[in-house]
Amino acid sequence: MKLSAAILSTILASASAFAPSQPVKVLSTLSMAEEKAPASEKKKAAAPAAAVAVDSKAALAILAEEANPVVKFYDPLSLADADFWGQGTDATIGFLRHAEIKHSRVAMAAFVGYCVQSNYHFPWAQTLAGAPHPAVSLGPEAQWDATPANAKWQIITVIGLLEAWDECGGGGAVPHYMRGRQPGKYPTFANFRDQVHFVLDLYDPFGLFGKMKDEQKERRLVMEINNGRLAMLGIFGFLSADKVEGSVPLLKGIAKQYDGNIMVPFSADFTVFGN
Repeated sequence: MKLSAAILSTILASASAFAPSQPVKVLSTLSMAEEKAPASEKKKAAAPAAAVAVDSKAALAILAEEANPVVKFYDPLSLADADFWGQGTDATIGFLRHAEIKHSRVAMAAFVGYCVQSNYHFPWAQTLAGAPHPAVSLGPEAQWDATPANAKWQIITVIGLLEAWDECGGGGAVPHYMRGRQPGKYPTFANFRDQVHFVLDLYDPFGLFGKMKDEQKERRLVMEINNGRLAMLGIFGFLSADKVEGSVPLLKGIAKQYDGNIMVPFSADFTVFGN
């Protein structure tokens, strides 16, 4: 089931760039630049570095240049100057950055899931009744259509609960991503473990990255953003090739034609507004 594998992989694949040992309000890239600068320039750089918060437009411009030195900061819609819901520009930037990182993770998982589901058939049963997973010959989109509706609802419900946990900051463990939390950092399940049931954290469940330096986390952040943007283009390339024959010449002969509606996940089960 391509979508389920993609969604689960998305959550588990949270990059190690988002677990600083202490709250990060200043981009480490600025600090790194100061270290490389001559002593006479360090004094000048100190004041601006301390003033650049992670969710500010200045920090966004620095991150954009690190991610793509050719394109650099590109904001044709002036979203970095927007004020969503009257919360201020910094809160809006936090919202947009968090949204992009989540979409990037979904796209990376979807891309990998698409490749796996197109070539590998899971040998175990898909349902408690013993029904097998859909055949590879169907193609990932058609495999999703062939998945029982109850299984789809289970997947969507779990994702909804994880989203709710993100929105509430892990039961208040961390602030909202529009209120200073580092964009992309998923909250720990510590409160849930203590009060409800034991469960491993999605990010670094075995504590392997606790001693990672902030500079390394910052580099991985840039890597994740670039990989995520590429994955978004990649998965839409696959979907376009499957839906519109010949739309992606490089995938001609590889794409499996799909006649359903990719943007309506329950079209094979029911319709809300009729035909």
